[in-house]
Amino acid sequence: MELNKFLIDHNVPLRDAVKKMDENGMGFIFLTDKNENVVSIITDGDFRRAILEGGSLSDSAKKIGNTNFLFVNDSTSSEYIDDIFQNEKLRVLPLLVNGKLRDLITPAKDKMKISECTEKLKTTPVVIMAGGKGTRMKPFTHILPKPLIPLGEKSILELIMDEYQKYGVKNFYLTVNFKKNLIKAFFEDKTENYSINYVEENKPLGTAGSLRLLKDKLDTPFFVSNCDIIIKGEYDKMLEFHQDGLYDLTLVGSMQHMTVPYGVCTIENGGDLNEIIEKPSYDFLVNTGMYILNPEVLDLIPDDTFFHITHLMEKLKGNGKKVGVYPVSEKSWLDVGQWSEYSKAIDLLQ
Repeated sequence: MELNKFLIDHNVPLRDAVKKMDENGMGFIFLTDKNENVVSIITDGDFRRAILEGGSLSDSAKKIGNTNFLFVNDSTSSEYIDDIFQNEKLRVLPLLVNGKLRDLITPAKDKMKISECTEKLKTTPVVIMAGGKGTRMKPFTHILPKPLIPLGEKSILELIMDEYQKYGVKNFYLTVNFKKNLIKAFFEDKTENYSINYVEENKPLGTAGSLRLLKDKLDTPFFVSNCDIIIKGEYDKMLEFHQDGLYDLTLVGSMQHMTVPYGVCTIENGGDLNEIIEKPSYDFLVNTGMYILNPEVLDLIPDDTFFHITHLMEKLKGNGKKVGVYPVSEKSWLDVGQWSEYSKAIDLLQ
């Protein structure tokens, strides 16, 4: 195993540490000192808490590094390691020798502690909004509905569903309208992989209006996803965050780093130049198009009305309900709904 992809200097900005964590795909990164000794760890959970508490991606990684982490050495017994995996929700244990990372130990399946939310996720419904016209993806969508546009060897829709299937999810609802018969025909021969219920719009209903058609059909919290985004994340932790926070709706947000390629002027006194900031960088937490909703929320969506998810959030907040935000890192979100991002998504998936 190439261990360097799990290591980074503790003095780097949090942004660099999270980027490398994304690249290794394991949800953690070890921070090392100048002697390459492991001094702390950052997990995706640490990153999420830091962002929710107002932290910046420009902060030093060691600012949020956890120095009190579990590890083993070359004399640790296998029985003790088994006990750790049975009692802690860990996917790996670092093996440190004289402070240096020498191996990553993974549990046998029967030794791994499964969280309650991981079990619940298997029966959690997923609604995918697949009824739009995909105008940003013309000319492909003159022929194919956007959910069936290929990314590699599979359609966008299949790749979205595959991410949920990693957690045993099989119960999908597809809201359909534009070229709906093509979508139905495509999945006729794939029923062994998915349990699909179709929700048909008679007219465009926005990003949330068709959810009203599911009223009285869902009685547990459920996921909602746009049909042009793929989120690489731990869906069980998202559900746990939603339930523990007592949220009525949780939005999955992605941290995005943007640099203005010009000198930005700030002024004062009605026109005096204060300063010019060369190519400033900013971090934003943006809406990915993935959500978790409680079934009671559907009561607030009007019947047969064009209604966006943002309208629903405003209505919830106006009624004193709780709307949460679950942050994921920049590379955890693939937006394939426009050509400029489509080619990037192909490269990332490969």
